[in-house]
Amino acid sequence: MTRKIAIVGSGYMGGGIAQVMALAGAEVLISDVSLEVTQANRERLIEETRKFVADGLFPSDAVERIERQVKVAESIEDAVRDADFIEEAVPEKIDIKHEIFKRVSAAARPDAIIATNTSTISIAKLSEAVTNPERFLGVHFSNPSPFVPGVEIIPHEGTDPAVVERACAIVHETGKETATVKDVTGFVLNRLQYALFHEATQLLEEGVASPEDIDTLVRTTFGFRLPFFGPFAIADMAGLDVYNFCYQSLQTDFPERFATPEVLSSLIEQGKLGTKSGGGFTDVPAERIPDLIAWRNRAYVKLSELMKELGPPPMK
Repeated sequence: MTRKIAIVGSGYMGGGIAQVMALAGAEVLISDVSLEVTQANRERLIEETRKFVADGLFPSDAVERIERQVKVAESIEDAVRDADFIEEAVPEKIDIKHEIFKRVSAAARPDAIIATNTSTISIAKLSEAVTNPERFLGVHFSNPSPFVPGVEIIPHEGTDPAVVERACAIVHETGKETATVKDVTGFVLNRLQYALFHEATQLLEEGVASPEDIDTLVRTTFGFRLPFFGPFAIADMAGLDVYNFCYQSLQTDFPERFATPEVLSSLIEQGKLGTKSGGGFTDVPAERIPDLIAWRNRAYVKLSELMKELGPPPMK
């Protein structure tokens, strides 16, 4: 049975989500502040799709599929009336979103999942405007949504666990990966992203390095590992005792900023030092470590080859 998806807000993010859902086979209705704006955004999506096909980024039949699968609704109400899943992607202003959710709730089926693409606003706060808020959650795509593979799933305390499961299944049908996190300020994605950015600006303001040199170090050292491993897997492979020593060194000048995390100290006290001890954050079995290291090395060489093939980004 073909899924029926409504996207409320057909700009850059909403439009990209519409492309993703359509290429996964869903029937997609898009809506915006007016019919004229929605129609114009659909035309933009089709032109973007042509370019993506020409660049080899979308399947060769993507234009035909998106023309067939993505349709314009005359109003928000028309878009959501028969939808199984509704994704809101309007500007990040709570009063605008509340107004939209009231309209959506009044017109949608009572069993339709209602989701928001917010990256900053409390899901619980947004749910106040939703009728039957147990079917509401955050489904946070990243920019550019057609090409970034991860989606952050954020239920609020009242979200029905079955709704979380259904939302994840819909996202998985698009080929993307999901991570379910709690409804806290910044969620996970932005807390990590802005923590890195904050420290980078500290280094810049202290005159330690230029923006260009900071960016170079991030993308060619620890950032080089991040397509394959998250921070906990990287720490386990480096050795948690090594991390503990580095924290102690950092504390000579920044005692509060780089206080040793309690969870790190606890693991070390238990003798869990990462992959070298067979236990840590990720608990990789000892017999898997040679395969892991071999896979890691192949992955890094392949990424180096890809970067050479692509050449530097056209920023200058």
